[in-house]
Amino acid sequence: MMSLRIPGFADLDLEHLVLDFNGTIAADGTLLPGVPPLIGALSQTLSIHVVTADTFARAAQELGGMPLRLTILPAADQAEAKLRYVRDLDADRVVAVGNGRNDRKMLEAAALGIAVIQREGASFETIDAADVVVTSVHDALELLRHHQRLVATLRS
Repeated sequence: MMSLRIPGFADLDLEHLVLDFNGTIAADGTLLPGVPPLIGALSQTLSIHVVTADTFARAAQELGGMPLRLTILPAADQAEAKLRYVRDLDADRVVAVGNGRNDRKMLEAAALGIAVIQREGASFETIDAADVVVTSVHDALELLRHHQRLVATLRS
């Protein structure tokens, strides 16, 4: 578990990290360099989940052997499926990271939502639903390793 006290924002007791795959931790179906060690480090304090429609049918291959749970969701109604997934984990204990329009509801429902803007871009609706916006998944994951960065960004 990861406990964060952010003055003027929230006291968070996080148990789960939910990640989108394509556009977030992968580009064109290929895991981004540097992501596996960050996920490995975070798996010491958080349960890691990857949810995806698996557009390129490579998620299982790319994530094989990593300390996480991969869930491939049906292509239809992705936003609602990701929202249900986060709620089933107890949204108050979830940090969610994504970029696509189908990630907006899970970011909004999660205790902490982080939008990433990378090569694939990011949906405006997802950016609007996030608590924090970063320019790489590496920065998003490092926020969770270095809590004071989150405190500095979110305190009021």
